[in-house]
Order: sequence, then structure tokens, then C-alpha cells
Amino acid sequence: MKENFLPVSAVIITRNEERNIKDCLESARGFDEIVVVDAFSEDRTVEICRDYTDRIYQQSWQGFSRQKQIAVDHARNIWILILDADERVTPGLFREIQATLNSTQHSGFYIPRKNYFLGKWIKHSGWWPDYTLRLFRKDVSRLDQRAVHEKVVVNGSAGRLSSPLEHYTYRTISDYLGKMEVYSSLAAEEMQKERRPSSIINMIINPAVTFLKMFFIRQGFRDGIYGFVLAVLYSYYTFIKYAKNWEQNIHRQYE
Repeated sequence: MKENFLPVSAVIITRNEERNIKDCLESARGFDEIVVVDAFSEDRTVEICRDYTDRIYQQSWQGFSRQKQIAVDHARNIWILILDADERVTPGLFREIQATLNSTQHSGFYIPRKNYFLGKWIKHSGWWPDYTLRLFRKDVSRLDQRAVHEKVVVNGSAGRLSSPLEHYTYRTISDYLGKMEVYSSLAAEEMQKERRPSSIINMIINPAVTFLKMFFIRQGFRDGIYGFVLAVLYSYYTFIKYAKNWEQNIHRQYE
């Protein structure tokens, strides 16, 4: 282990992330090792990664959960920090991890995320503190193998850190719409596995509930027009995933 460096492996999966990856890697360079699993990017992603680590592996896309598990499996250290390319480790988080791991009995930690939409930190709408389990011991943990909304399952107790990751998601509305197309298809795939029905009621009620929950119950109105636009976009996403599930149910009837 490098002197004064944490015995933590930061693991990142990438695919055409040249816009994001440099800042992510820069924020993680204090850790003992950085592991990148790249899905054969066609831009400068791998070239940029080589400036920060030689632990770069290329793997055809296996889905989010499987791809991240492959990255974890390549890591040398027991403690793992999973990062997305559009996330940044804040200096405060780095120091808190360093102080916490010296004496913890936990097997994992939830980390709050500061989520940015069109460059603005969204403090309401259900987007803050947005705790997610990202720091964990690999010997007692695994990635839950889901098509979407993958999560780490830890066999043991999990604590909470107070310092955040910064998450620069959806820099433009077009970013959101592009990702929505991917995630709504994956969500419909999960719904198919669970044999969940879709009806006109689902497609009317669920998007409306999503909007009301984000904008009113979770106080998205306090984020101003950003909160309103987010609530509309998420309700649209909800409609699309149910519509795609309905479409797949029709196809299944004729198979």
C-alpha cells in the first residue's frame, strides 16, 4: 500500500465517458488503487484513465450489476468504494472514510449524494441526502443482480457517513431523455420478470402519483422550476416504463 494512502479500492465502470471520467479519477486518486472496467469505449475514456491507473480491464457490456461486480472482483483490497463516472469524491468524504475505517465494526456504509440537475444542487424532490451504499467489504458483500437500480447487499451491519459524494447527473434535459430511454427499458424488463401487469389505470395513476410525490410531498416546489421540471420528467419516465411493459405483455400473448 502507498504511504498515506487509504487501503481502499475505488472501482468504476465506463463506456464512452470522456466528458466525466477525468474529474472522477482526479477526485479518487488518494485511494490505494483505482480499478476501471471499460465496455470498449469508442472515445478517449481509456486514454484518460491511463493517466491515473494501470488497473484497466475491458469487458463487453454485461449490464450494470454484473459489470460492477466484475470491477469489484478485480480489486485487490477488502474495502471497496464504487463510483460512477459522473460522481466526485469530496475532500470531506475522503477524510471521513480515512478516519472511519480505522476503527469500524461495520461491513458497509451508506454515503449521501449531492445530486446536480442542469448544474444546480437539488436539495429537495427526494434527491437529498439520497443515501446509497457504496463503501463496503468485498468479502461479505455482493451486487444484487438486477437489470436496473442495482444495489450492494452486505452480510453485516451498515453505518452512515455524513460527507457526500457529488453526482453531476443530467447536465441537460437531452441527457435525461437519453438515459430515460435506457432505464425505462431496463425497468420494463424487471417488470416482465416479475410478471407485473400494466393497464391504462397504471399509466394514468402512477405518473400522477410520481409527480405529486416529488413536487409536493418531497417538496420539489422548493427547488423552483428545477423541481417542477424534474417532477414532470420523472412522471414521464414512469409512464414510459409502464407503457413498455404493456407493449411487452402484448408481444408475450402472441408468442
